[in-house]
Amino acid sequence: MPGIGSQATTTVVQLLSATSGGVNANLADRQEGGPASDRLQIRAQNAAADLAEQGETVQYPTVQVYCEKVVNSLTEKFRTFSGTVQMATEIRHSQDRLQGLQEGLEQYADALTQVLDGNRGDWGSGMFYAGGYQVAYGAAKHGGKNYIQVAKVTFEIGVSIS
Repeated sequence: MPGIGSQATTTVVQLLSATSGGVNANLADRQEGGPASDRLQIRAQNAAADLAEQGETVQYPTVQVYCEKVVNSLTEKFRTFSGTVQMATEIRHSQDRLQGLQEGLEQYADALTQVLDGNRGDWGSGMFYAGGYQVAYGAAKHGGKNYIQVAKVTFEIGVSIS
């Protein structure tokens, strides 16, 4: 069995990548079949934007999914693991002009949080999602196609396994 953080990351990537109800499906519904260039590339990776660009070709917009923290609080005393996993998704949007950068990023963040809203409850394998999340928008800076801006969506998954 993979580690709890890895298993949670894989589950989140699968939810976000789903052809029906995933982030790109939500974007297509919002934009009525918008251009393929607006499709989000979803990866399980925790790397700074400048490092990711140096290591390989990055297509924007992109979503980086990773586990930030695992807490075994033993809320259920006789379980092997009973606690929370804090997940993070970083939406990175880049374009050649500042105009419209923030609006595009907000649209991607809305599509991602819509997926989370639609998947409250039992995720299987002892994981469940209660529905809370936090979105933090960073400032635009140089990078990517000329300018890059990041929105970080964090949320907790409850885990209870024997």
